[in-house]
Amino acid sequence: MDERDAIDERTPVIVGVGQFNDRPERPEDGLDPVGLMAEALRRADRDAGGGMLAECGSLAVVSQLAWPQLNPVDGKLAEALGIAPAHSEQTAMPNGDSPIRLLHEAANRIGAGDARICAVVGAEALRTAAKLAAAKAKAGDDKPNALRDASYRRRVGYAQSYGLTVPVDVYPLYENAGRAAYGQSLAEGQAESGALWAGMSEIAAQCDHAWIRDAVAAEDIVTPSERNRPIAFPYTKLQVANSSVNQGAGFLVTSLAEARRRGIPEERLIHIGYGAAAHENGDFLQRDSYAGSPGLTVSIARTLELNGVTAADLDHVELYSCFPCVPKMARRVLDWPLDRPITRFGGLTFGGGPIGNYMSHAVACMVETLRETGGRGLLFANGGYATHNHTILLSAEPTEAQFPQDFDYQAEADALRGEIPPLDEAYCGPAAIETYTVHYARDGAPRLGTVVARTPAGARTLASVPPEDKATLDLLTSGAHEPVGSAGTILAGETGDDLRRWVPDAA
Repeated sequence: MDERDAIDERTPVIVGVGQFNDRPERPEDGLDPVGLMAEALRRADRDAGGGMLAECGSLAVVSQLAWPQLNPVDGKLAEALGIAPAHSEQTAMPNGDSPIRLLHEAANRIGAGDARICAVVGAEALRTAAKLAAAKAKAGDDKPNALRDASYRRRVGYAQSYGLTVPVDVYPLYENAGRAAYGQSLAEGQAESGALWAGMSEIAAQCDHAWIRDAVAAEDIVTPSERNRPIAFPYTKLQVANSSVNQGAGFLVTSLAEARRRGIPEERLIHIGYGAAAHENGDFLQRDSYAGSPGLTVSIARTLELNGVTAADLDHVELYSCFPCVPKMARRVLDWPLDRPITRFGGLTFGGGPIGNYMSHAVACMVETLRETGGRGLLFANGGYATHNHTILLSAEPTEAQFPQDFDYQAEADALRGEIPPLDEAYCGPAAIETYTVHYARDGAPRLGTVVARTPAGARTLASVPPEDKATLDLLTSGAHEPVGSAGTILAGETGDDLRRWVPDAA
């Protein structure tokens, strides 16, 4: 084997992609996540020309939460497919960065000679699971919610007591802090969100794989209505990830040499470039700021640098879009224009939000796009509570990237991070708003305001705004003045079990 052949054996390429949406007329006829994953990989195998899945040496699965009784699913999936890979794994959590990390690790296995064919897949059947559970549950408050009911979210601690339990409760903290840091008014911040989401809805309307294929106007996305209820200020239903889907997606990675031995046409091979990952503290109260993310910044900036490209060299991007604050931060690092598309799948609202596996769909759509148009595509993934970040480049042409590669750039992110304020859970006294949100009931009525505040000593603390305090809730949501930075006082609850309350200083 000459040097060129040896390099080709270590050069990873994506050769097959598959996606599947399950829309059963009756919930009991729906596929579970294992069935969705199996179908997605069968489609990926056909896309690659057939025969590759049977020889798969590595099977990596994104964790699912729709059917917890099935976990772990990698062994069940291998059995369903009739394969026996030497390496099999399921991620510990269904984080949004998981598909890109697993893609990167598959490329590293190919580059190290540890595997010849790798499969990455994930799926959620939350729509079917919810309908089956609802049929067994009582009406009203007993309505199941797989996201809030997940075992790792059931504990009640300090943050949860103040309404910060699931991602939709937490990401608005970044939205409101970011808007203030960008110097935007509420109307300007919402206009940016509307423009980004309307653009994604237009992509989804043209994408065969998207769950919702209706283009929506920007104003309709950000304006609360009977069909677009407020969720957590300033987000409405059409600004948050749509997890009520049954979707599976996966892809196959092999070496350039193996692809050629199998006769796969060169124009169907998508090359993998360099990538970078960096993360924030898993505790979202232990962040230096809610106006940005060093992990996000390093992940994107380092990927561009490693590949020797700028945003102007990119033909397509997928900027993770669970909530508007994430692509807003990402596009500012990239300097990506507002009028250029930020997705090839349609975003987590319209393409579909299958919890941790969205980016598998993004990979599949980016592969299909690059096959058609050529050029380069950047994939940026985010997971947790604005916690995990992983970016990678794909290209229709060969890249200079060499594998295996170390994608861990945590030290760089840590060096960029500012001082993390201490947490004072019992503080009462003067405190200014660092960021905030308001949580809404299903009927659109405010149920709780949450304020993240800073004390005169620089500590961080939480406080509430009860629903009956309409004047303070109006201060937080009207847009008449920017609430971030507003001075106020945190008062103790009337009893030991009551939440501490933030009240603004008199004007």
